[in-house]
Amino acid sequence: MDISSSSFHQAHKVCLLRRQPSSPVNSVPVIGFSLPRITCPSLDKCRRKRSYFGVVRASVAVEEKTRTAIIRIGTRGSPLALAQAYETRAKLQAKHPELTEEGAIHIEIIKTTGDKILSQPLADIGGKGLFTKEIDEALINGSIDIAVHSMKDVPTYLPEKTILPCNLVREDVRDAFICLTAASLAELPAGSVVGTASLRRKSQILHKYPSLAVEENFRGNVQTRLSKLQGGKVNATLLALAGLKRLSMTENVASVLSLEEMLPAVAQGAIGIACRTDDDKMASYLASLNHEETRLAVACERAFLETLDGSCHTPIAGYAAKDEEGNCYFRGLVASPDGTRVLETSRKGPYVFEDMVEMGKDAGQELLSRAGPGFFGN
Repeated sequence: MDISSSSFHQAHKVCLLRRQPSSPVNSVPVIGFSLPRITCPSLDKCRRKRSYFGVVRASVAVEEKTRTAIIRIGTRGSPLALAQAYETRAKLQAKHPELTEEGAIHIEIIKTTGDKILSQPLADIGGKGLFTKEIDEALINGSIDIAVHSMKDVPTYLPEKTILPCNLVREDVRDAFICLTAASLAELPAGSVVGTASLRRKSQILHKYPSLAVEENFRGNVQTRLSKLQGGKVNATLLALAGLKRLSMTENVASVLSLEEMLPAVAQGAIGIACRTDDDKMASYLASLNHEETRLAVACERAFLETLDGSCHTPIAGYAAKDEEGNCYFRGLVASPDGTRVLETSRKGPYVFEDMVEMGKDAGQELLSRAGPGFFGN
């Protein structure tokens, strides 16, 4: 799918709210939750006429904290994280009239370790929990009531005293190709550099296009990465289409990669909302927002990831969705970091929680067996 390019210039205002540090959090294994795949509106409708490749800043203003807040939402401070928090707020207000009063819902921005350390690849500084740890701590110590996460950032182990009972409707799971000079990866000349911090993307790119090079330490929020691309640090990059849609920035997309060309990250496009285990009031609010088809798909994918003991050190991809017959169809992939070996498998079965979790686990065990010792170190 080709998408005409224009620019993305938005004015955004973010008021950063400070919080007190808290003690470390213990972890217990928990299967993740997921969203179903849905049909997304035409990308053309998402376009905005803007100057070419302008830098976008946060477009969400955070309301001041009030004593009357019924729900305090914890989130990272990036434009995408704020967009997801405000989507959550809007859905809560649509379901519960008492939350429409001014100040009834408060947004608390929490800076995570992953937001602070941008000079190193994620794999070198501790993995995915870097984007959730401080938010989880704030939830446990009562500084916030619910935590809004991008599910692909959530480790397969959730902190003690927390649950993640809610997934919003899943966005488009595919990856978007963004480039100033080519319409697809296949059109890039040999030696072109693609910027991505994702080993999943790197391994699949190099497997299919070994003549290309990958810049791994290509980090930052969406706007930062697009600015780096514009500045010529790389020739192209890949971003999750879901995030670009939530930011109304699809005008920057040259093309959308098919699932055959680039299998997505586990839980890509899914938003998860956590609360404390003993907070029945918040659990009730979240139950009203949960999209069960998504939750089951994410659970299947995260069971696969947990079986593989996946982290930012391992190239892993997985996607579960409901097929035309109403069954679950799951595809999973593991790869060597250099892309020289890629192993894939698939499963099909009833769209039922227990069956789907078992499918994910079984697929993971198969690929572990096929990969053999030392596979991920190649």
